Parts: sequence; C-alpha cells; structure tokens
Amino acid sequence: MIDIVILTDKRYLKDSKNDAYKHNVFYEDFLVQDALNKQGLKTLRLAWDDDNFNWSETKAVLFRTTWDYFDRFNEFSKWLTQVSEVTTLFNSENIIRWNLDKHYLLDLEKAGVRIAKTHFIETGTSITLVQLHEQLNWEETVLKPCISGAARHTYKLNKNNLSEHESIFKALITQESMMLQPFQHNIVSEGELSLMVFNGQFTHAVLKKAKDGDFRVQDDFGGTVHGYVPSKEEIAFAQNAVKACPELPIYARVDIFTDNQGQIALSELELIEPELWFRNHPKAADVLARSLKAKI
Repeated sequence: MIDIVILTDKRYLKDSKNDAYKHNVFYEDFLVQDALNKQGLKTLRLAWDDDNFNWSETKAVLFRTTWDYFDRFNEFSKWLTQVSEVTTLFNSENIIRWNLDKHYLLDLEKAGVRIAKTHFIETGTSITLVQLHEQLNWEETVLKPCISGAARHTYKLNKNNLSEHESIFKALITQESMMLQPFQHNIVSEGELSLMVFNGQFTHAVLKKAKDGDFRVQDDFGGTVHGYVPSKEEIAFAQNAVKACPELPIYARVDIFTDNQGQIALSELELIEPELWFRNHPKAADVLARSLKAKI
C-alpha cells in the first residue's frame, strides 16, 4: 500500500537538463516527495491518467502538477469522480470541484473577501461584447473562461478591438461560461503577489511581473518571478481568504493585487494544482508533508 501518490501529467514525469521549465516542475515535485519520505511515508509519483495503477492501492493522492486537466476537462472530471470513491484526495474532491469554476469568487465575496470586480457571462448568452461594455461602462477589460488555466483564452479588450474579438467570444460562450473584469493597471505596474498557505498558515510569497508590453504574469508568456516579503496586512488577507473556503484546504496559493481603487483584492485562489515555488522556500515542502502525515 502506497501512502501518497504525487500527481503530475505525462509531460513532467522525467527530468530535463535542456528544458528549464520541465526541470523546475520535476525538482519541485522532488522536494515534496523527499519531504514526504522524510516523514516515513511511502510515495509514488504518477501521471493522473496512468491506466496501469490501481488507485485503491494508495491511501491518498496529492495534486501537484496536473497541468493538462483544463485541456481535458471532461476526462479529468470523470477520473476525479472514480478515484475519489477509492482513496483520499488532497485537496478534497469537494473543494477541487468548487475551485474549478471561477464562480467560487462570488462565494468568497459573500464571505467578506474583496475580489477583483467581475461580471459573469453564462453559457448561451446572446449579448455581444459591445453591448456588455456599454452596459457595464467599462473601457478596458480582460475576458477569460470561468474554467481555465495558463491564461487560456484570456484577452485584453478595449473599444478599439471589440469587433475583432466578437467571433471568438460568440464561439466560446456557446460552450462555456465566461467572465469579464476591468483591466487592473496595478498588475502591470506593480505585479501580482502569490502567497502560499498550508493548512491555514502562511509560509512564503513571490511577486510575479509581466514582461514589458504584456499584461499576463505567467511565465508561459514571459512573466518573471521575484522573492517577496509580504506585509502583515497581505498575510492576514491571504489567510482569511483561505479560511473563507467551504473547508480548510491543506494547500493553497492566494493570488492578490492592488486593485484600481487602491485596495488589496483577490485575483484567484488556487486549490487544485498550483505552482507553489518550493524551490524558493524548500522548508514549505516540510510544512506540507507534516500536515499530510497528520491527515492520513
């Protein structure tokens, strides 16, 4: 019996000396696996869609780098249901499904967490982008799907480019819900903060900055990551956001920024397979490992 299976996707099963991105994924998972092994736990690292493994033969599975799930969502969702019936998931199936869809932001807002101002557009809506912008009186915006990752179908819009995005928006909204947000200027000028919280407690943070001329902070688009020491207010905000979840997640990444009104606001709460920058703070892997050992 395996104690914990660490989940990745097939692309990252092996280390790569020639690909820094793949190496970082492999190395971070290694830090987690090493920390779990030091706790006396028997571990295995597998792709989530491994057909040869009997998932009832592990006490728990830990979602780490399953970064193809949003491109294979129907398949992933079916697998999630099946695996949750035979083993324990970290984070749980309940909180993963809640966190999959950005409508969760509304639940957090109701619980008192300040979020980025957001307008949700439900599947099948016939409204146009021009009509939306007129209705909301927003000039610069960002459009993205409610279920997404790695900035998939994320577009920066303004009155000059709405018409060229109408066709893609029309195609997307027939298949999935979308969300529209005012463009947040401080994310470009100051960056976005990611605070890591394990079992409710903050461990470390990074500052993510977009490359010149872009607004996306993901490294897929040239964004850079920097060490950062957050303020007490930022730490409190992150911990309170995590505590506002339907249940306390064992790991969380809280992405925050200074909004257009000068207030700390939540961009996203990542509870499924967030990058957690263990390479910047290896001791956080030990914090996670101790928390997991106490749970299984």
